[in-house]
Amino acid sequence: MISRLFKNPTLRLAAICSVAVFVFTSCGGYRGYQTRSYTVRGQHYQPMSVDAALDFEETGTCSWYNESSFFGLKRGNTSLGEKVMPWHITGAHKTLPLPCLVKVTNLENGKSLKVRINDRGPFIAGRHLDLTPRAAKKLGFRENGLTETHIKVISVGDGSYKRKKRGWFF
Repeated sequence: MISRLFKNPTLRLAAICSVAVFVFTSCGGYRGYQTRSYTVRGQHYQPMSVDAALDFEETGTCSWYNESSFFGLKRGNTSLGEKVMPWHITGAHKTLPLPCLVKVTNLENGKSLKVRINDRGPFIAGRHLDLTPRAAKKLGFRENGLTETHIKVISVGDGSYKRKKRGWFF
């Protein structure tokens, strides 16, 4: 029966497209959030706990990076195994649990944006956050390359694992 299905060109194309969509949209196989330690260039990093991250705020120098190449057709992968494209609004931080949602405010012009942190970095001294080109453009510093920003964690995790900071009563 299956061999008959693949003899039909329309069904064969539908099957190939379904497999392609599944393969290209998979997001790395993590569950909940990642807080495991790692080492880059001899430097050891220990990401903070989810509870500590929910109260986290930081001010520092922010840069932008582009993991894709060949006009955006060849994509890079994040630390979570997700595909990254220059038009995504995502970022990288050395010690926040992955993934998490942060509010990034450009202190030089007051613009702010919600950014999904799904990668590790920047591994350059004095920088606390890396953003994709689109996020940098929306915050108004893509041309400059660097800016001073303030970040505040909104939530940690995805789906049923998502956790937000509790308010006063709830």
